[in-house]
Amino acid sequence: METKIREAGTGCGCPGNNAGALSSSTKGCCSPPDDVSGKYAVSCCGPESVTARPAGNQAEKRRLDIEFMYLDLSVCTRCRGTEKNLEEAVSEVARILEAAGFEVKLHKIHVQNEEQALALGFVSSPTIRINGRDIQLDVRESLCESCGDLCGEDVDCRVWVYQGREYTVPPKGMIIDAILREVYGGPAGAVHAPSKMEALPDNLKRFFAARRNKET
Repeated sequence: METKIREAGTGCGCPGNNAGALSSSTKGCCSPPDDVSGKYAVSCCGPESVTARPAGNQAEKRRLDIEFMYLDLSVCTRCRGTEKNLEEAVSEVARILEAAGFEVKLHKIHVQNEEQALALGFVSSPTIRINGRDIQLDVRESLCESCGDLCGEDVDCRVWVYQGREYTVPPKGMIIDAILREVYGGPAGAVHAPSKMEALPDNLKRFFAARRNKET
């Protein structure tokens, strides 16, 4: 299998929310004691010196935006396999993400024309981005027979590299690793800026042109 390599853009992403920081203060003997129940607390200076303490607020959840961009889900085996593994990977780490204070949003984006691909910074199908960052920055591709059958032309689709091996569908372990890197390794709520594309790769131009010709 011949593999072609390019560099991926980070693409667009959706913004995240940062959890607020908690502050603390120094208390003397006349300060009311901590009361986690949220009821009134009485200081040592007398029964009429009271302070209302609201119940503790739950930390605001941070967003984890996952974008799955593809050319076809009806025929392309690579796009369909990627969708399946992505959904399973997100499901398997759901409890970890919830415990870490993250809310996951999975966006599935069908890229249907050149203008949309340019706006998204879409360079290869399929693509997975987490908070705007492609989970594999080097784009590797090989001939995709199913997409060739779809549009009647030779079309390349993505090849994924994980632990030194190449796959036509990203393994669940690769996707889970990428999610956890973003959760524990990246700045809280960081969203990566989109890369500006001047022109589409020839492979995508060929796909869209061939599909238009086949549909007319």
